[in-house]
Amino acid sequence: MASQRLKRGMRGAIAATAVAAVAASIAPASAGAQPNTPANASEALKQYNDLSEQASKLNEELLQAEEKQGKNQEELDKANADVAAANQVGDQAKADEETFRGKVDLLTEASFEGARFNQLSALLVSDSQQEFLNRMSALGVLAADNNEALDKLSGAVDTAADALKKATEAQARAKTANDEAIKITEDIKKRAADLDTQKKDVKAALNKLTGAEKSNLADSGDMSDIAVPSGAAGAAVAFALAQRGDMYSYGATGPDVWDCSGLVMMSYRAAGVNLPRTSQGQGSAGRPVTRGEVTAGDIIAYNGFGHVALAISNTEVVHASTDGVPVKIVPLESPGSISAMRRIAG
Repeated sequence: MASQRLKRGMRGAIAATAVAAVAASIAPASAGAQPNTPANASEALKQYNDLSEQASKLNEELLQAEEKQGKNQEELDKANADVAAANQVGDQAKADEETFRGKVDLLTEASFEGARFNQLSALLVSDSQQEFLNRMSALGVLAADNNEALDKLSGAVDTAADALKKATEAQARAKTANDEAIKITEDIKKRAADLDTQKKDVKAALNKLTGAEKSNLADSGDMSDIAVPSGAAGAAVAFALAQRGDMYSYGATGPDVWDCSGLVMMSYRAAGVNLPRTSQGQGSAGRPVTRGEVTAGDIIAYNGFGHVALAISNTEVVHASTDGVPVKIVPLESPGSISAMRRIAG
């Protein structure tokens, strides 16, 4: 606890200086910036918030594309595995088909050579009743062998045809997945380039702010000890609260810089619960709760699922806001228009 207080004190002392430096960093993509524009804000601050919101939107789109790429790769891998399995079954079925076809051919050839008799011919050529019975028994064995061989041949042919059908379908899925992967990769490259440009614009806008505006943005807010409930929800809240004073960075998932969904994801991971990476995914996780039911540990999604925060009570949330702003506690309604309220644990 003492080391945590020291960490918080150092954060507060260097916060104003760190704002510009941290804003200059370029990180991978993730989700959700929250507007910080008061009614009497300067034009520079308004521009900063507008650009931050646009960058956040691009960041969320990039994350979703990357998430889709991961799922697409899973589908591609499964389709390729299905192709290999179907081909293996097909090869074995073809080998069986050749084996059983050979047996059928031998039995057919034997019948043409006179090895197969009907009951009348067996009776006519038999010298005794016992010989007749022996011949009839041999005919029965021969017929049974032929029927078994024909059944196995038919089964092998059906298996080979089914394997070919499955392999063809799997190959079609693999081609579709591969084509989609190429499109997604190009989309990710474009969105990443757009985001890099947008982040530079945010940095430029941040550098235009007055000292007072920068100081206000860099304020870490309430850093006091706050009681948390037991269980996974309480563990997630405790983790998020311990990050107060850490700065925001696009795509960051800790340990000392965060974006909104990165903070929520890692908070619940610390509690043993896996959540999606995007704010949209997190805003759909768990089960819905009403505004009156919100309690510590609930995820609050804002602005069309473009931003997420973690409730610490029915009236406040802790969140990673936007570039130049540290993780802090704010009133539950302040980050924007509420899109969803979800309970993950409890």
